[in-house]
Amino acid sequence: MDAVYHLMDSFLPFDVFRFSFMKNAFLAVLLLTPLLGLLGTMAVNHQMAFFSDALGHSAITGIGLGMILGLRSDLAALLIFGIIWAVLICLIKQSGSASADTIISVFSSTSIAAGLLILSRGGKFAKYSNLLIGDILAVTPEDLLALAIALPLGILLWALMYNQLLLTSVSPSLARSRGIHIRLVEGAFVVLVAVAVMLAIRWVGVLLINALLILPAAAGRNLARSSRQHALFTVLIALFSGILGLILSYYADTSAGASIVLTSAFCYALSLLARRWRK
Repeated sequence: MDAVYHLMDSFLPFDVFRFSFMKNAFLAVLLLTPLLGLLGTMAVNHQMAFFSDALGHSAITGIGLGMILGLRSDLAALLIFGIIWAVLICLIKQSGSASADTIISVFSSTSIAAGLLILSRGGKFAKYSNLLIGDILAVTPEDLLALAIALPLGILLWALMYNQLLLTSVSPSLARSRGIHIRLVEGAFVVLVAVAVMLAIRWVGVLLINALLILPAAAGRNLARSSRQHALFTVLIALFSGILGLILSYYADTSAGASIVLTSAFCYALSLLARRWRK
């Protein structure tokens, strides 16, 4: 990491990046926001804007169950429970027993209640309250290595599923006629989102993860004229929001996650104005 820090000092000779924790946070933003942005485009297209919110809430339950089962790694508990929760949401949604927003709302409220019930025993929830807001400044070099592996793998899987996911969101009947296994494709997508959300939850927080996934994608959709432009604009907005929000949080001494999300919200507001002006 010393070589990376030295390179950053050469290209980013600014006061904000003189500390190693700010360098780590900056690298985490570069690795995390593009993946969340790309996944957000499909979440918006599939009308699953609150899906990541339900997954974020499930993180609290995952930590609680991991503690009960004696799992040493919080990340392992998050990933295992997050994937199980995502698959269950997908299966019930595909059964057609209720609308997607109803199912997601039920899972979201259930998971956060169960997590609070487990973690609040004996008044110990304060120990886990950092899960709610996250702390991207706590990223370690080991975390960056995991993100460096997750980013290319996530983008590769997204690219492989892109056409099938897009066609499924536009016309499920047409997708079936083309031989696309809709349930399998949707299942793979929700698992991918679950992994990305659980990797990010410790730094972004339960309360903000949904906004970070959806806002750049929503803003990109307002500006784009094609699906390719949607992906491109979303990634650019996600990167811009992440970098600017991180810098603003340093100088204003505020939560980095909240600053990043508010920057994304500002970009969304500008995209609405741009869309109206274009029309």
